[in-house]
Amino acid sequence: MSDIQKIIVPDVGGDEVEVIELCVAVGDNIEADEGVVTVESDKASMDIPAPFEGEIVSLSVSVGDKIKEGDVIGEMKVANGDSADEGASEENASDESSKEDAPKQEEAPKEESKSDAAPAASGGSEVIEVAVPDIGSDDEVDVIDVLVSVGDTIEKEDGLITLETDKATMDVPSTHAGTVKEVLISNGDKVKEGTVVIKLEIAGEGGSSGSSSNEAAEESESASSKDSSQQDAQQEESSDASSSETIEVAVPDIGEDGEVDVIDVLVSVGDTVEKEDGLITLETDKATMDVPSTHAGTIKEVFIKTGDKVKQGTLVVKLETSGGSSSQASSASKAEKQADAPKQEAPKQETPKQESQQEASQGRSPVPPAPESKGNGKAHASPSVRRIAREFGVDLTQVNGSGPKNRILKEDVQAYVKAELAKPRTAAASGSAPAGDNVLQIVPVKPVDHSKFGEIEEQKLSRIQKISGPLLHRNWATIPHVTQFDEADITDVEEFRKEQNAYHAKIKSGLKITPLVFVMKAVAKALEKYEVFNSSLSDDGESLIIKKFINIGIAVETPGGLVVPVIRDVNKKGIEELSRELIETSKKAREGKLKAADMQGGTFTISSLGGIGGTAFTPIVNAPEVAILGVSKSEMKPKWNGKEFEPRLMVPLSLSYDHRVIDGAVGARFSTEVAANLTDLRRIIL
Repeated sequence: MSDIQKIIVPDVGGDEVEVIELCVAVGDNIEADEGVVTVESDKASMDIPAPFEGEIVSLSVSVGDKIKEGDVIGEMKVANGDSADEGASEENASDESSKEDAPKQEEAPKEESKSDAAPAASGGSEVIEVAVPDIGSDDEVDVIDVLVSVGDTIEKEDGLITLETDKATMDVPSTHAGTVKEVLISNGDKVKEGTVVIKLEIAGEGGSSGSSSNEAAEESESASSKDSSQQDAQQEESSDASSSETIEVAVPDIGEDGEVDVIDVLVSVGDTVEKEDGLITLETDKATMDVPSTHAGTIKEVFIKTGDKVKQGTLVVKLETSGGSSSQASSASKAEKQADAPKQEAPKQETPKQESQQEASQGRSPVPPAPESKGNGKAHASPSVRRIAREFGVDLTQVNGSGPKNRILKEDVQAYVKAELAKPRTAAASGSAPAGDNVLQIVPVKPVDHSKFGEIEEQKLSRIQKISGPLLHRNWATIPHVTQFDEADITDVEEFRKEQNAYHAKIKSGLKITPLVFVMKAVAKALEKYEVFNSSLSDDGESLIIKKFINIGIAVETPGGLVVPVIRDVNKKGIEELSRELIETSKKAREGKLKAADMQGGTFTISSLGGIGGTAFTPIVNAPEVAILGVSKSEMKPKWNGKEFEPRLMVPLSLSYDHRVIDGAVGARFSTEVAANLTDLRRIIL
């Protein structure tokens, strides 16, 4: 009695259904009722379960096939069968299966040429290329996850990358066991059948069968022709190198971990640019900035358009430079050759809106994107589990797997979702509530047609206002503000400041000291004494993060709106050094030349309206900071000195702070400390 049994399609509730995913591969050991393939009808998707426990011997269907009740989709070796008696038949079945699957599974990988592989083979190993097999689609598909990295040791059939078509998601499996030497694909790329995914170092084999020899000969011949074509291309490139060279210009470090919006493309094909000329304009939640060209030359190709989202490393343009070569250009050219044709296309950055539209077209409800992983671990899960996780917005790197080798099962995702739903709703308290979620139950303002009552004019908000508005609303709505009002006697400070400015005018140094610099030094001294003001609340709201550095943000008015550049290490710099830095920073802010890094890392903010007017105001805390100091216009007031009233120059101070972190008594002491430091500058040097 043979222990090889057929896997037959049960009643699927319709005439024909489409195979959208293969859940197993030949050689997998599976449990009874575990999904073999996933099918989709016009009403639902479902898994076809294995009728027995055992090993998959063959699969006779692929993604995109149509099947119905009674069709055979594969064969499996049933566990605890008469394997000893049926060894030969099992071997034959396995051979036939291998022959059937060979066109699909072994067609894509190409061995390197003999000249390249010989040194590795002589040492007991060789390097092969693993490519995308037949995925049932002629078009390119999106890479939504890269599952391996250089140095990883993988087994045969382990997933390398996860692809997503308009019908299903699937993993590209490794054809061999070995060590990953090079990864040629990244998230967001588009690939098709034959695209090289990785280079894999595998253990060499002492002998080979006739069929493997033939395959090796064919692959060697193919590799030789490929090397020949590459050599021809290199010769052509070398002949052109004397006159010009084409390099790739990518987005540099912009101080942001996530993607940012492209609001303007400043160049087009054929334009001549100089080094440092702007190519595209980016907009973050704090500033706008240009991505400069790294070389002078002519634009050959532009990969970005207005409205795209980019991040560090995203390709912007191809630039033809005149003569010479750089290490950056040569490395970019080398990477382009290794990645082959599909890698030459600019990866399209998929926005959350596009992803939601794509999910809606597949009949799934769009969900908010999963939160970013706090760890660097990889999630090991099947495509069907990954699909479920995306539908529920679950970040798989946060889920503990209970399957073999810590593989994440469907039950693990379900348990994670249940646990998250059972947690108390603290999102609003921590200031991390999702946009659009009306956690405060605020009654919306009814729309009003103002033109009924007279003439109107509609003015668009500036870009900075559009970005900062929701953040200010979040800070005001989620942080319990308390504002402490005080005033400081700056009569002596102002007299000293005028003396110093007169001295610098006499020696023509060009330096002008403003009152704000003295406020910065007074605040820095107070922050050293009351470090709770130099802290941030942790994401879970359970602890304080005390910062041992003092970086003060200064609110600067610009034609486009308010920005907050950061002056670093204020406690370690003198008055004159701070004055020069403040002048330069304010100038860059007004000219729109601030970079994202210039507005990051602040621990406390000062907003000064002293040059405009007013007696007091309630500044909004700039999260994740816990306090902000407002400075209003100074005014001469009569003050009692114990014997008589005398005129003193007083400046109003408005200190707003997060009451979750700072108590009222501590807030009053800090405000008093700042006022005392401003009144007597000698306190700053103590």
